[in-house]
Amino acid sequence: MSWLRITSPHGHGPLSTQRVMQLVLLATLPGVVAQTWFFGPGTLVNIVVGGALALGFEWLAVSLRGREPRAALEDFSVLVTSTLLCIALPPYSPWWLLVVGIASSVLLGKHLFGGLGYNPFNPAMVGYVVLLISFPLQMSSWAAPRGLTTPPGLTDALSALLGTPLADGLTSATPLDILRQNKGLLMEDLYATTPQFGRWAGIGWEWVNIGFLIGGLWLLYQRVFTWHAPVAMLAGLGLAALIGYDGGSSISGGSPLLHWLSGATMFGAFFIITDPVSSATSNRGRLLFGALIGIVIYLIRTQGNYPDAVAFAVLILNFAAPLIDQYTVPRAYGHNRREDP
Repeated sequence: MSWLRITSPHGHGPLSTQRVMQLVLLATLPGVVAQTWFFGPGTLVNIVVGGALALGFEWLAVSLRGREPRAALEDFSVLVTSTLLCIALPPYSPWWLLVVGIASSVLLGKHLFGGLGYNPFNPAMVGYVVLLISFPLQMSSWAAPRGLTTPPGLTDALSALLGTPLADGLTSATPLDILRQNKGLLMEDLYATTPQFGRWAGIGWEWVNIGFLIGGLWLLYQRVFTWHAPVAMLAGLGLAALIGYDGGSSISGGSPLLHWLSGATMFGAFFIITDPVSSATSNRGRLLFGALIGIVIYLIRTQGNYPDAVAFAVLILNFAAPLIDQYTVPRAYGHNRREDP
């Protein structure tokens, strides 16, 4: 008999928590390398400073709870949270933005609910949404990619960390921003007249997404998670985009390929919604969970005020995950579906 394997955060299994976290950190490398190449070293500075802050906040939270902090620091979970948040943040963020974001992720998103394994929401996305709602200007200040200008250097990254903003010529609107604000150009004309667009999506963004796709496929090969949620999310987003594409008119929401390779799509599909704590638990539940996230991403991108919507979509479906589990968890062996186990 083949038993359904559910990857809930249990303490036993073929991979330890520490090993899973190490694999996730390694899998981010292709996307981070691409992001660094196109946007400069700001993301690396974010990751290093954010990691140090996260370790400090983790030590403080665990100590205040009267527990030994060494085990919590050695499982790498807080470094995964900080790394995922810092990847999502604009490069060249000021230090105080990192402090607020990391504190929100670690203290509010994780320890407020009891620590690792008890958080109903993805901690990195909690920190991201707190920053996006509170500091929209800083969260929209993305550097222009290589191909439009020369990316800022390490000196610029350190200056920005200390509070000196980048010069206007070094910043640029993202492709999703441009698409959201388009009022009269056909998609073909938008691509032809807007230098931020590349072959399939935005310059730099398409390769960053491909990098995270490569890392995510490697995690699938390592069996860190199953394919259900990522594939369902990409399918839901692609289907919604296909329905709304209408051949590329001036009111088009963009093609499926544009949405797949823009913003945080692949990053969200393979590194965010696969969190075993805050997502649905059964394979059938993960399919529904991922598909709904993809649809909500498209709706917010095209109808909402935020051009990239991965964080909001994830948190909304984190709310719904217990309800999804209620109707999709498999029946207990020897019981009918309508009977209590």
